[in-house]
Amino acid sequence: MSDKKRVSRRQFLNYTLTGVGGFMAAGMLAPMVRFAIDPVLQKREGGDLKSVVSVDELTNEPQRVEWTIDQVDAWYESEVQKTAWVYKDENGDIVALSPICTHLGCTVDWSSNEEYPNQFYCPCHGGRYTKDGVNVPGTPPTAPLPIYKHEVKDGMLYLGDAESRKGA
Repeated sequence: MSDKKRVSRRQFLNYTLTGVGGFMAAGMLAPMVRFAIDPVLQKREGGDLKSVVSVDELTNEPQRVEWTIDQVDAWYESEVQKTAWVYKDENGDIVALSPICTHLGCTVDWSSNEEYPNQFYCPCHGGRYTKDGVNVPGTPPTAPLPIYKHEVKDGMLYLGDAESRKGA
Protein backbone atom coordinates (compact mmCIF):
# COMPACT_ATOMS: atom_id res chain seq x y z
CA MET A 1 0.00 0.00 0.00
CA SER A 2 2.80 2.43 0.79
CA ASP A 3 5.77 3.10 -1.52
CA LYS A 4 7.95 4.41 1.35
CA LYS A 5 11.16 2.60 2.11
CA ARG A 6 11.19 1.16 5.55
CA VAL A 7 14.15 1.66 7.87
CA SER A 8 15.53 -1.60 9.12
CA ARG A 9 16.39 -2.13 12.76
CA ARG A 10 20.07 -2.18 11.87
CA GLN A 11 19.85 1.22 10.08
CA PHE A 12 17.84 2.71 12.96
CA LEU A 13 20.45 1.63 15.52
CA ASN A 14 23.25 2.88 13.27
CA TYR A 15 21.59 6.32 12.91
CA THR A 16 20.82 6.52 16.62
CA LEU A 17 24.31 5.54 17.77
CA THR A 18 25.93 7.90 15.25
CA GLY A 19 23.74 10.79 16.44
CA VAL A 20 24.34 10.11 20.14
CA GLY A 21 28.08 9.66 19.51
CA GLY A 22 28.18 12.96 17.62
CA PHE A 23 26.47 14.81 20.47
CA MET A 24 28.86 13.25 23.00
CA ALA A 25 31.91 14.16 20.89
CA ALA A 26 30.64 17.74 20.50
CA GLY A 27 30.08 17.93 24.25
CA MET A 28 33.66 16.83 24.90
CA LEU A 29 35.25 19.01 22.20
CA ALA A 30 33.39 22.27 22.95
CA PRO A 31 35.30 23.03 26.20
CA MET A 32 38.61 22.21 24.51
CA VAL A 33 37.88 24.51 21.59
CA ARG A 34 36.76 27.26 23.97
CA PHE A 35 39.95 26.78 26.02
CA ALA A 36 42.07 27.11 22.88
CA ILE A 37 40.45 30.26 21.46
CA ASP A 38 39.52 32.04 24.70
CA PRO A 39 42.65 34.27 24.84
CA VAL A 40 41.90 35.51 21.34
CA LEU A 41 38.37 36.50 22.34
CA GLN A 42 39.42 38.44 25.46
CA LYS A 43 39.23 42.20 25.20
CA ARG A 44 42.50 43.99 25.71
CA GLU A 45 42.37 46.47 28.54
CA GLY A 46 43.05 50.09 27.76
CA GLY A 47 45.80 52.05 29.43
CA ASP A 48 48.89 50.82 27.63
CA LEU A 49 50.84 53.81 28.98
CA LYS A 50 52.27 53.71 32.51
CA SER A 51 53.37 56.62 34.66
CA VAL A 52 57.13 56.37 35.24
CA VAL A 53 58.68 59.68 36.32
CA SER A 54 57.90 63.35 36.92
CA VAL A 55 58.89 65.55 33.98
CA ASP A 56 60.55 67.98 36.44
CA GLU A 57 63.11 65.29 37.32
CA LEU A 58 64.32 64.91 33.72
CA THR A 59 67.58 66.55 32.62
CA ASN A 60 69.75 66.58 29.49
CA GLU A 61 71.66 63.60 30.91
CA PRO A 62 70.02 60.19 30.23
CA GLN A 63 68.53 58.67 33.38
CA ARG A 64 67.56 55.07 33.88
CA VAL A 65 63.90 54.69 34.91
CA GLU A 66 62.18 51.46 35.86
CA TRP A 67 58.51 50.53 36.18
CA THR A 68 56.40 47.41 36.26
CA ILE A 69 53.55 46.28 34.05
CA ASP A 70 51.04 43.48 34.38
CA GLN A 71 51.64 41.04 31.56
CA VAL A 72 49.11 38.43 30.51
CA ASP A 73 50.30 35.44 28.48
CA ALA A 74 47.15 33.45 27.72
CA TRP A 75 46.05 32.42 31.23
CA TYR A 76 49.30 33.27 33.03
CA GLU A 77 49.49 36.73 34.60
CA SER A 78 52.80 38.13 35.79
CA GLU A 79 54.39 41.41 36.79
CA VAL A 80 57.24 42.39 34.46
CA GLN A 81 59.84 45.07 35.10
CA LYS A 82 60.59 47.47 32.23
CA THR A 83 63.51 49.88 31.88
CA ALA A 84 64.18 52.95 29.74
CA TRP A 85 66.83 55.63 29.32
CA VAL A 86 65.00 58.98 29.44
CA TYR A 87 66.26 62.53 28.91
CA LYS A 88 65.39 65.92 27.38
CA ASP A 89 67.13 66.80 24.12
CA GLU A 90 68.44 70.25 23.11
CA ASN A 91 64.92 71.35 22.08
CA GLY A 92 63.42 70.25 25.41
CA ASP A 93 61.67 67.27 23.80
CA ILE A 94 61.58 64.05 25.81
CA VAL A 95 63.45 61.05 24.42
CA ALA A 96 62.83 57.57 25.90
CA LEU A 97 65.12 54.83 24.61
CA SER A 98 65.02 51.09 25.18
CA PRO A 99 68.14 49.74 26.93
CA ILE A 100 68.10 46.56 24.81
CA CYS A 101 70.97 46.35 22.32
CA THR A 102 69.78 45.56 18.80
CA HIS A 103 72.78 43.28 18.21
CA LEU A 104 72.14 40.40 20.60
CA GLY A 105 69.73 41.75 23.21
CA CYS A 106 72.20 42.72 25.95
CA THR A 107 71.58 45.78 28.13
CA VAL A 108 73.31 49.04 27.26
CA ASP A 109 74.49 51.60 29.81
CA TRP A 110 75.06 55.32 29.47
CA SER A 111 78.69 56.52 29.79
CA SER A 112 79.78 53.26 31.41
CA ASN A 113 82.98 52.92 29.35
CA GLU A 114 85.76 55.47 29.93
CA GLU A 115 86.94 55.15 26.30
CA TYR A 116 83.52 56.21 24.97
CA PRO A 117 82.09 58.95 27.19
CA ASN A 118 78.64 60.31 26.37
CA GLN A 119 77.65 57.16 24.47
CA PHE A 120 75.51 54.15 25.22
CA TYR A 121 77.81 51.14 25.48
CA CYS A 122 76.98 47.43 25.27
CA PRO A 123 79.57 45.43 27.23
CA CYS A 124 78.71 42.11 25.55
CA HIS A 125 80.27 42.78 22.14
CA GLY A 126 81.37 46.41 22.24
CA GLY A 127 78.26 47.90 20.66
CA ARG A 128 77.97 51.69 20.86
CA TYR A 129 75.17 54.18 20.32
CA THR A 130 75.16 57.98 20.28
CA LYS A 131 73.06 59.88 22.81
CA ASP A 132 70.02 59.83 20.50
CA GLY A 133 70.23 56.02 20.26
CA VAL A 134 71.70 55.80 16.75
CA ASN A 135 74.26 53.00 16.39
CA VAL A 136 77.85 54.05 15.77
CA PRO A 137 79.05 52.81 12.34
CA GLY A 138 81.60 50.00 12.50
CA THR A 139 80.24 48.55 15.74
CA PRO A 140 78.18 45.33 15.97
CA PRO A 141 74.65 46.80 16.23
CA THR A 142 72.94 47.17 12.86
CA ALA A 143 69.99 49.30 13.99
CA PRO A 144 69.30 52.16 16.40
CA LEU A 145 67.90 51.57 19.88
CA PRO A 146 64.10 51.22 19.92
CA ILE A 147 62.22 54.26 21.18
CA TYR A 148 59.30 54.17 23.61
CA LYS A 149 55.93 55.69 22.83
CA HIS A 150 55.43 58.42 25.40
CA GLU A 151 52.99 61.03 26.56
CA VAL A 152 53.04 63.78 29.19
CA LYS A 153 49.99 64.27 31.41
CA ASP A 154 49.75 66.41 34.53
CA GLY A 155 53.53 66.76 34.78
CA MET A 156 54.13 63.00 34.63
CA LEU A 157 55.81 61.03 31.84
CA TYR A 158 53.87 57.98 30.65
CA LEU A 159 55.63 55.30 28.63
CA GLY A 160 54.12 52.61 26.40
CA ASP A 161 55.66 49.98 24.15
CA ALA A 162 59.06 50.31 22.50
CA GLU A 163 59.04 50.62 18.71
CA SER A 164 61.93 49.72 16.43
CA ARG A 165 63.46 52.41 14.26
CA LYS A 166 64.75 51.85 10.73
CA GLY A 167 68.23 52.76 9.62
CA ALA A 168 71.78 52.16 10.71
